[in-house]
Parts: sequence; structure tokens; C-alpha cells
Amino acid sequence: MEPRSLSASGFGGEIIIDHRLWRVYVRDVENVVRRAMDVMDCYANVVLTDDHTIKRLNARDRGKNKPTNVLTYEQPPEILLGIGVVRREARAAGKSVAAHLSHLLIHGALHLEGYDHDHAGAAKQMEAEETWALARLKIANPWKNQ
Repeated sequence: MEPRSLSASGFGGEIIIDHRLWRVYVRDVENVVRRAMDVMDCYANVVLTDDHTIKRLNARDRGKNKPTNVLTYEQPPEILLGIGVVRREARAAGKSVAAHLSHLLIHGALHLEGYDHDHAGAAKQMEAEETWALARLKIANPWKNQ
């Protein structure tokens, strides 16, 4: 995959906030979503939900009966995130929920573009793309010191 350049087309997907805790832990959550999706030039719906919903979908669609941080679907293009896992991961990494949300939205957008992290080379390329996009948002490199 070729390195990306910043586009000015803007986010045009729908933001669905399906759980009230997103507004508790992320100030101006809609703006956080729009900025991350704009950087990625990603036109997908974003669903901010709970761990129960994510666990059910992860079991149904991936055969993994546990919540995960982000799920992506190609048709229609959607990125879904569960507040519980995102909050726990952010706390464990010592970063804000907003910063982690931005990272996971970028991660999900890359999956929609065909990126994956099934082997070391692909994972490194995906991490480089994530780092580039996060830098555009002035968010620290999550892979540094690992």
C-alpha cells in the first residue's frame, strides 16, 4: 500500500452514539470522531456502543465470544467501538479515552482500506500509517517505547 496524503474531502458518515458513557469520557465526542475520520478520508458510519453489543457481534461474526475494541464492516462501511474495552485499554496505556478512540478509528479505517496485521510486515506497515495519521491529530505515537 502506498503512503497516503492528506485529503480535504471531509467525513460524511453518520455518528451513532449508542451508549451515554461515550459523552462522559470523551468531551465533544462527535468532533473527535470527525477529526479522525477526516484525517483518514474515510466515509463510514461510526457506532459508539457498549461491550455487550460488541461481544454479541464479535461472537456472531468472528466466532470470538468476548468484547473487542473495534469491529469493522465493509457493507455498509461501519466502524463500531465498545466503551468498556476502549476505556480499559486507554487507562492501561496511560492515555485519554479520546486519544485511544482516535487511534482505534484510524485502525478501523485502515482495515476498511484493506490493511491488516496478520503478519509482522503487514503489522509494521499498518503501525506506520497509524502513526502518520495520529501525528496529523497531534496525538503521540502509541508504538513508541514498545
